[in-house]
Amino acid sequence: MKTIYDIFSAFAKACLPLAGAFNKKLKLGVQGRERTWDILDQKVKSSMPKIWVHAASLGEFEQVVPVLEKIDRAAYQVVLTFFSPSGYENKKDTHLADVVCYLPIDAVSNVNKFIATVEPSLAIMVKYEFWPNYLNALQETNCKTILVSGVFRDKMPFNSWYGKWMARSLESFDYFFLQNNSSLIHLEKLGYTNASVSGDTRFDRASQLIERDSTVKEIESFIGTKKCLVIGSSWPEDIAIMKNWLKRNDTNATYKVIIAPHEVKEASIRTLEKTLNYPCIKWSDIQNKETEKWSSPSTLIINNIGLLTKVYSYADLAYVGGAMGTKGLHNILEAATYGVPVMIGKNYEKFPEAGKLEDLGGLFSVKNALEFESITDQLLEDDYLRDKTGMICGHWINSNSGATREIVAYLKTIDEKLILD
Repeated sequence: MKTIYDIFSAFAKACLPLAGAFNKKLKLGVQGRERTWDILDQKVKSSMPKIWVHAASLGEFEQVVPVLEKIDRAAYQVVLTFFSPSGYENKKDTHLADVVCYLPIDAVSNVNKFIATVEPSLAIMVKYEFWPNYLNALQETNCKTILVSGVFRDKMPFNSWYGKWMARSLESFDYFFLQNNSSLIHLEKLGYTNASVSGDTRFDRASQLIERDSTVKEIESFIGTKKCLVIGSSWPEDIAIMKNWLKRNDTNATYKVIIAPHEVKEASIRTLEKTLNYPCIKWSDIQNKETEKWSSPSTLIINNIGLLTKVYSYADLAYVGGAMGTKGLHNILEAATYGVPVMIGKNYEKFPEAGKLEDLGGLFSVKNALEFESITDQLLEDDYLRDKTGMICGHWINSNSGATREIVAYLKTIDEKLILD
């Protein structure tokens, strides 16, 4: 099976440029990977020890941020790679790494060239990034390797007839820092015990938000004295179940609503405005001072990236998008850390943190428009219920923080100079 995998990887490397011609996201990845070797040649410093950090996408990057913030960049150069355009395109200029590029496809020729160029002395993988050829190369070069916020499930290649051989590549990991007990059990079944349940570093990332200044005066003026529903990272499937409630709310001028859609391109914003079918104001209008009456509409559309985490701090109730369709639930922790009740869609089976918060009573999953309207009205009208639910969310974040502390303690055993005091 290893031979078949290598043939497939080489084939993918050769065919990816062709596939990029038919898919916009793939095209971004192809174009980015064409620049990878130049970026590495220009920026990797042979005179410094290197830490290679790999995150598949933007979500995984957020998980490793608390660890990256602790690394002493005077002692180590950080090389950060992404597999997905959503990670690279958003974080290619991050100040938390010295070199940022796409990860070349896991073909043997790419792997050998990458490892020879970077020469990492430490590799940090995030969640479930298990590329066999890269892992084997790290083991062969005696590179210390750890997994941060790791997850193991039944439905992973290691447990299938065609992927059992891949389990051997896990030998390259010196230690696994796992999110939950079920992952520890799955890993032990594969024969690995060099692991512990440290938790999810995203909780540390989320808990940091509340310590920062989230003041946005324009948002304060927009909301005024009314309660506010924040709809974060929404997709069309999310808006479809709430558009009638939003229209009714606009007619009655009852609450303020802030929508931060996942897609902020002009075409997507126009589609959103058409779906809502009532006058809204956009963040760009406020920034460009195109209207003097920007606080009067009921709904504000955030048509830029990077403001949502601050906006959540003004919410009385938050709906986090992605789970009404099949796009995948977005980060619920960013809202929960502010002590805000959270609502989501119905498809969240692959997101255990949502199920846990629902069991605790801090999160509500809705299946249709009727459920959305009922729960939204109840939470916005009942101050006691809303406050109680929000307190559950805030306590949940606090009680699950601390994963970074364990990881940093381990990294200090590798090299005291690696971590900032």
